[in-house]
Amino acid sequence: MHPSFIDETPKHDPQPDIVTVDSTEVYSNRWMTVREDKIRRRDGTAGLYGYVDKPDFVMILPYDGGLVHLVQQFRYPIRSRQWEFPQGSWDNRPDADTEELARGELKEETGLTAASLVRIGTIYPLYGTVTQRCHVYFATDLTAGDSRLEHEEQDLIGQAVSVDELQRMILDGDLQDSGTIAAFALARLRKLL
Repeated sequence: MHPSFIDETPKHDPQPDIVTVDSTEVYSNRWMTVREDKIRRRDGTAGLYGYVDKPDFVMILPYDGGLVHLVQQFRYPIRSRQWEFPQGSWDNRPDADTEELARGELKEETGLTAASLVRIGTIYPLYGTVTQRCHVYFATDLTAGDSRLEHEEQDLIGQAVSVDELQRMILDGDLQDSGTIAAFALARLRKLL
């Protein structure tokens, strides 16, 4: 017999867990802002919190004929080429409609156009240090075309693999992008793959 569920959700308390006392912009460029905030915790103690403020982005899981489409590019912070699902944001339009953004990024990085594009979830890839959310889309009924890579993506390549091969890549560590792994899990949980 399963133990009964005990609701341990904190009851509404008007006192916030953390209050921002002061916020300083430490660094900023067209892609991100680094902030350092002085905070006060619930018990009154002071603290410091540093984080990166970035606009939301989209990730697209393109699926067609039993294959998923991946892209690979050099990821400078870890000095390594990595496989992942197509993803991105528009720094000149940070508030763009996420479906429009997903269609644009899919076309830009793979040349593919999707007749069907369904949002399957939203995740926070690094919410301990980054404000950014990822909106995950499942793309099907794909039509091939020419990609329109940005200058920063000139090293990007693409490859279609089977779902079994994608799973092997994840388990063997050949694909380590947390967003791609989460998107794959969302698609599996929704029984799309």
